[in-house]
Parts: sequence; structure tokens; C-alpha cells
Amino acid sequence: MSGKPQFDDDAVINSAMDVFWRHGYSASSIDQLTTAMGLSRSSVYKRFQDKEGLFQEVLSTYVDRVVRRMGAVRGDTRRQQLEALLLEFLPREGKTARPAGCLLARSGAEMVDLPPASQSVTRQGLRKQRAILGEILREAVASGELVAATDIDGLAWHYLGVLQAILNLPQAGATVGELRRVVELAMMAWPLLPAAAAPQRAV
Repeated sequence: MSGKPQFDDDAVINSAMDVFWRHGYSASSIDQLTTAMGLSRSSVYKRFQDKEGLFQEVLSTYVDRVVRRMGAVRGDTRRQQLEALLLEFLPREGKTARPAGCLLARSGAEMVDLPPASQSVTRQGLRKQRAILGEILREAVASGELVAATDIDGLAWHYLGVLQAILNLPQAGATVGELRRVVELAMMAWPLLPAAAAPQRAV
């Protein structure tokens, strides 16, 4: 037991996540982090080595949680599943435990300042999000909801952009109602199946 940090890993990672989420990697100081986590510097360094190691673990945890949340959404059709996924990330009334925005997007915005390992986690996180969206679209093709020629890659990028807008626009004042409209319009990009050829009129 000696030498093992005596604290709740999940709790301290959640506290550190809140600091990084609000301030970003560069602007978050060790003093802010240790205060929020309720740990001494020595405890932080012993468990995470340094600020970089802490951030990498925080970001990996965040990505895992978001990806699990995306993967848990279901729908009767793949179109309904995708729409439900986007709606799942709308701001929830009265839920203020977490800052607005997306930690992954914030990390991408300061990519040049991130350590290489955290840059890699950021890129992997976005790839994982896009992969989930792409899989929904591929399943839609397989089930006949979309034609085989559908631009899966382009649509996956489109819906990833919409998801990031939903997560981040509340910081700029977008309301839940406005974001619902964004989702409604975004779903118009879902390609319609070609209409069956109209029967020819007898001459």
C-alpha cells in the first residue's frame, strides 16, 4: 500500500478536467489544478508525472466518455439514430456542472501549444467521433436507407461539424431552440432515396 496515492482517481481527474475545460491546457496552472483537485504538487507529480501527463489522461478520459455516449444512442432507423445522437448533445436545462463547449474542440484550437502526445489524443478523439458517424451512415447504406453511391466520408465530416457546433455554440449564446433548428436543417443533408419512376401514361 505504501507509495500508492490515496485518493479517488475519478474524482481528481474530473476536477482537473473542469479546469482544463474552462481555461485550456496552456492557461491552466499547476496551482489552479492542485487547488481544484485537492492535492499537493508532490501527489500530482507522483501520480501523473507532470501537467502534460495529467492533461493527457484527462483528455483520454473525456474522449472515452463522449465516444461511449455517442455509441449508446439508438433509433428505429439509422437516420433517426443520427438525429437522436445530435439531439443528445444539446444543452440540458439546469445542468451546469460542466462548462459549455467541448474539451476536444478547445484542445484542437490550441493544438500548436499541446505536447505531442496530447496532439495525438486530440486527433484520435476526432477520428473516433467521425468513425461512429461513418458507421451509422454505412449501416444506412447496408439497410437500403441510403444509396450505395452516398458520400459517406463527406457526410461524416458534415455531421461531425454539426456535432461540434452543437457543443460549442452555446458559449456564443445559441439557445436550445436555435440548436434544434440547426439539427433539423442538418438532417436535410441526409440524401433522399431516388423516387420510383412514375408509371408511363398510355398514349
